[in-house]
Amino acid sequence: MGVRPKLQVMTITDRAAERVREIMENAENDVIGVRVGVKNGGCAGMSYTLDYVSEPQPGEDRIDDKGVSIFIDPKAVLFLLGTEMDFETSELRSGFTFQNPNQVSACGCGESVELKPAQVD
Repeated sequence: MGVRPKLQVMTITDRAAERVREIMENAENDVIGVRVGVKNGGCAGMSYTLDYVSEPQPGEDRIDDKGVSIFIDPKAVLFLLGTEMDFETSELRSGFTFQNPNQVSACGCGESVELKPAQVD
């Protein structure tokens, strides 16, 4: 029996990678990537978090794609499985968006979501 390849938690679009590169270039400290996580809060229950990463944390998943590194908070992995990270700009706002198959609903303002853990077979 062969070893099953490790599942990539998230994918990242070209626009998101470009924005992550810009963020890293403008950071005041040495930054090797960004960390994506989720936290409790908001009217729908959870919101996504993004933080600078200068040093990886134990147990984090690391995605190296399109010239950038995305680190996944270990507590968020089951909520982020299958998610695509994008960056969108409109007349009213610009920011990272997450197309997440684990999302059950979202609040009207778009700042928080209800997530269910992914079912891993």
